[in-house]
Amino acid sequence: MAKILVVDDDPDIVEATQLFLAREGHQVEVAYNRQDGLKKVSSFNPDLLILDVIMEQPDDGFTVAQELRRAGNKVPILMLTSVESVSGLSFGKDSEMVPVDDFQAKPIEPAKLIEKVNQLLKR
Repeated sequence: MAKILVVDDDPDIVEATQLFLAREGHQVEVAYNRQDGLKKVSSFNPDLLILDVIMEQPDDGFTVAQELRRAGNKVPILMLTSVESVSGLSFGKDSEMVPVDDFQAKPIEPAKLIEKVNQLLKR
């Protein structure tokens, strides 16, 4: 199946996401911060990136997405975040500020996660 990189600082989210995706037959790698995530994008060359917004810094996920797009990397990005439930702020896709392919609130139901992953991998 597909190679998927999960970049999130929450070990519980990472473990659950990895479990659900592996059950679907995907090869999953993980990173727990922005720097490791960017390194793994280069070394693992994923077919899909699942990315958290807030890690060590409140905008780490946005920064990763922006850096990848500026470098010409077109890997589909599914951004998962709890920003809205924590802060009341709402974000959506934006070609410059939030250059991702889909934006979903955490927690995400496993069936919804698999559905979104499948949609993005078909593109």
